[in-house]
Amino acid sequence: MADTLGARVGRIVAGGAHAIVEALEGVLPDALGRQALREVDQAIDEVRAELGKTIAARHLAAKRLTEQSSRHEELSAQIDLALSQDREDLIRAALEHQLDIEAQVPVLESAVAGAADRQAELESYLSALQATRREMSEDLQSLNATRTTPPPSEPVDLDRGAKLSELDKLARRHRVEERLAALLDRANQAG
Repeated sequence: MADTLGARVGRIVAGGAHAIVEALEGVLPDALGRQALREVDQAIDEVRAELGKTIAARHLAAKRLTEQSSRHEELSAQIDLALSQDREDLIRAALEHQLDIEAQVPVLESAVAGAADRQAELESYLSALQATRREMSEDLQSLNATRTTPPPSEPVDLDRGAKLSELDKLARRHRVEERLAALLDRANQAG
């Protein structure tokens, strides 16, 4: 499913503008545009569901790794105790268990790293889909605004929509500036 989800996200992100162009040329631009937005929303939901599963898998693997590392340390302390009691049979059993744990640790570390990579990949898919959806929505709004000339009684509604769109853009620009300031601050502190 991972490859098909990635391919689907790529197709949607790459085809987002194309869907709006088709809507512009089509007979039913609103219907096609809404259908394209629904497809993006569905992909966003699928990516979020997969992201949730990946986060859970990463958490479980990390938890198991921590448990195994703790158990390995406990066994080391128990080996020291068994040594002081001259209990070779107990030492042997603890060492066998440590070897089992040591065999599992690289697999668990790999699972944690793989889940972290997959999480980053899915988060980038989600960001790309959300950006595509915003662009498609804005393009569709622009299309609708250019296709219909509002009657004299509707300028207030269109003005409100334009102001809300401008407010969204302002809020997004503000988030970008906050991130930039944080990055520059970290760079200055490190340097």
